Amino acid sequence: MVDQVGTVRSKYFESKYQDRYSAPTILLREFGSAAGTRETAVKADHLDLKYYSTLDVVRPNVRFTLVADLELQPKTHVYAPGVQGYIPIAFELDSSPNYAAHPVEYPKSETLYLEAIKETVPVYQRKFRITEDIGMAGNDVLRPILSGPKEIKITGRLRYQACDDKVCYLPQTLPLEWTLKLEPTDTQRVPEQIQHKPAPPSGGK
Repeated sequence: MVDQVGTVRSKYFESKYQDRYSAPTILLREFGSAAGTRETAVKADHLDLKYYSTLDVVRPNVRFTLVADLELQPKTHVYAPGVQGYIPIAFELDSSPNYAAHPVEYPKSETLYLEAIKETVPVYQRKFRITEDIGMAGNDVLRPILSGPKEIKITGRLRYQACDDKVCYLPQTLPLEWTLKLEPTDTQRVPEQIQHKPAPPSGGK
């Protein structure tokens, strides 16, 4: 990504040329949104959850992002990962040979002082977002699905324990599921008029 004066602000690079960041994932990382996504809305105890994938149609080796947007009720918090002695929020996916799940990205937590127990703890309050990048497997792994149902399901869960200034409520687990269409890799070349062609050797015709 290059700004108006030509300074490179960010780069997206994978060691294998087959692995490709999807455009919606780049839009999400750079601008905080991905147009055209279909959200699943869940109203749960102490929070509202909207989750989606930056792609509804995936291909072998493509990299995209799963997103969970949460809004806690007023005066309510959940504990951030790394907290000691409390149950932190956790975004978890079931493993599958069809994709590789990259590390979950949690936002920076805020520090909350709990007067009742005289402790300072890392928490999330109000609105925050959790994301996780997914890298689809290659053609060799996905070939049976491409010749059959052409559909990928990703399942997981969101675990959390909501607390207020005085009470920590029972831990909750919300099931998560994304159903994505699977298409083969696009192998069609661009029109011949704009294909890159090597220059003829020096002195040749």
